[in-house]
Amino acid sequence: MEIRQSVHVIDSHTEGEPTRVVISGGPDLGDGPLPERLQRFSSQFDHFRSGIVCEPRGSEVVVGALLLKPVQPDSSAAVIFFNDVGYLGMCGHGTIGVLTTLAHLGRIGVGLHNIETPVGTVQATLHQDGSVTVENVPSYRYRSKVEIDVPGYGSFTGDIAWGGNWFFLVEEAPCSLTTANRAKLIEVSTAIREALHANGVTGADRAYIDHIEFFSEPEDELNSARNFVLCPGASFDRSPCGTGTSAKMACLYDDGKLAPGTIWKQESLLGTVFQGSVREGSDGQVNPSIRGHAWVTGESRLLFAEDDPFSRGIKF
Repeated sequence: MEIRQSVHVIDSHTEGEPTRVVISGGPDLGDGPLPERLQRFSSQFDHFRSGIVCEPRGSEVVVGALLLKPVQPDSSAAVIFFNDVGYLGMCGHGTIGVLTTLAHLGRIGVGLHNIETPVGTVQATLHQDGSVTVENVPSYRYRSKVEIDVPGYGSFTGDIAWGGNWFFLVEEAPCSLTTANRAKLIEVSTAIREALHANGVTGADRAYIDHIEFFSEPEDELNSARNFVLCPGASFDRSPCGTGTSAKMACLYDDGKLAPGTIWKQESLLGTVFQGSVREGSDGQVNPSIRGHAWVTGESRLLFAEDDPFSRGIKF
């Protein structure tokens, strides 16, 4: 077996959601602004994305993070997030995983760090207890109480909001938010996403809404709410979703239900929790922050053989 490529990766999970950080062996995307490097990644090296996170090396739930040289000298890292179907503008759980990975490597210590992403630079703090607080990109509600008819499932009403990715947030979940109902939740949320697309319902600048989020009362009364988040593709977020929690808090702030500085405890389908809060921003936006833990689960080298028919991943 002739090995064509060897890629050094570190795996972690953030409150249950996996992140695979590419340390070395990735494509040369050159210099320049991160959005330009993302464009090169997607147009010239998309096979690397699918080879890293798709089966047989990964799965639909794995989020990849390609470490790059930052543009600004005061940044600790630049990163492009991706999954089994494409690319993410920002990823809250992934940023927590990246900081935990950089600490594991001895590249950063406790304190504040700038992390560059394609949608802007985020600040993240590694705390003494190992938790990480991510100061996310400015977030806002774009449209409220949007009604969509979903063939076979009826009508749903939700808010469209930006939290680093585009979300359709639905208060009335189709069933209880439990792991036993995950297949039903994926089925209905996928149908909602397809209906939004079919009816031309988008985010700002006709952006595709690729995340669907349901809410319910929390199982733990100490938390604020429980959620289910359909990610791009067909997987759901095992964590409470950093960008989804940011989008939710932006809507709550817009409704006058979340004051700046008040802690919002978002519970996932697994019962794990992100602690969030917002600061007032400009033009009706908020500056959200998310705090959670990640744990390193493995360090390995992924091998790509010349004659492997699935070296670029299995695409369903």
